[in-house]
Amino acid sequence: MVAAVDLKALIREIPDFPKPGISFKDITTVLKDGAAFRETVKQMAAPFRDRGVQAVVGVESRGFILGAPIAYELGCGFILVRKPGKLPAETISMTYQLEYGSDTLEIHKDAIQPGQKVLLVDDLLATGGTISAAAELVRRLSGEIVGFSFFIELAFLQGRKKLEGYEVHCLVTYDSE
Repeated sequence: MVAAVDLKALIREIPDFPKPGISFKDITTVLKDGAAFRETVKQMAAPFRDRGVQAVVGVESRGFILGAPIAYELGCGFILVRKPGKLPAETISMTYQLEYGSDTLEIHKDAIQPGQKVLLVDDLLATGGTISAAAELVRRLSGEIVGFSFFIELAFLQGRKKLEGYEVHCLVTYDSE
């Protein structure tokens, strides 16, 4: 079994990517290791195993990689939140602000039933903008948010503040760049 400390050791840090001053946390080194990937999924699902989760929502694109096996682990369905124009049926959308500009996310209008218990999953909690937008889409469809599960949290960016009032689980935390 791989411990959480080992998972952090497997994450490759790439300085100055995608731009100078950023230390990119590359999880492909964890994903290619079968035992580490499996342990990541199990640990991200564990706090929500007995919470009645009926669907996992994953945010494009690394949220798909982690969210789908977490849904499988929890024995529930998986729902995609995507960039505009990628989903084939009728959607609702949410535009949110980025540091420089804005972005939009979409979900199928019939993806979540009113009162359905939902876990939101992504690989990284940074400023919280993307996951907050995904949560708003779930709320608009009257889903009940059980919590949020992330592989990595960049705590120094304080994204957790945007998720106050909800259970937030992160496997690996970086307190500084």
